[in-house]
Amino acid sequence: MDKICLAFICFWITSNATAQSSNSGPQDASSYGPTINVAVSSSDETEADIFFADAERNERRGDLNEALTLFGKAAFEYNSDKKLTKYATSLLRMSNVHLLLSHYTEAEQVVLNVALKTYARIGNKAGQMASYNQLGKIYFGANKLTQSMWFFTQQGILAQQLKNNSSYIESILGIATVKIKKREYHLALKDINKAETLAKYFKMNQFNSQIRSSKATIVEKQLGKKVIL
Repeated sequence: MDKICLAFICFWITSNATAQSSNSGPQDASSYGPTINVAVSSSDETEADIFFADAERNERRGDLNEALTLFGKAAFEYNSDKKLTKYATSLLRMSNVHLLLSHYTEAEQVVLNVALKTYARIGNKAGQMASYNQLGKIYFGANKLTQSMWFFTQQGILAQQLKNNSSYIESILGIATVKIKKREYHLALKDINKAETLAKYFKMNQFNSQIRSSKATIVEKQLGKKVIL
């Protein structure tokens, strides 16, 4: 995307965030998994890096509209500096803030039309994989379960190709979440058990809480009452 188009997007995002700040409160970021991070570090801090860091701080403290604006500014500067990996990562983070604000269309467009295409153009497979995961979450939030399942599946396929065990487990749990929403509890439990087995084998304890929560959700749905596992 050229500078003029990106500048227009940044202006639109800023205006949109301001207009919706009165009726779109922050949501629990943990609902959408770990923070996206596929950027390449740099020893020389630039104006774009400052915007990005400020955006992260605002996101952490719940000022999502300001975070959205700052990620947009960071994306603009990274694009101007031809730092395309950081540019795409900033766009992915913008999408995640849109998701937290339940701006599903905006979240989808930023990833599908810009971030994913940029990662593909520069051959960044990790970025493409993160984009697939993000789209899976977006479509799940928008209750578009077929699309959500497809993108989580694509994430898993690419994760296997890259031998990225963490992302592969993440994709399996994403698929299980879709199946739970579709009330396919038996199939979902099979996926969760598979993810649990892999997590134990690779000693990835970061998934323990999500696995327990998913199992508890299935039991709750089946019994119709709150349970603790």
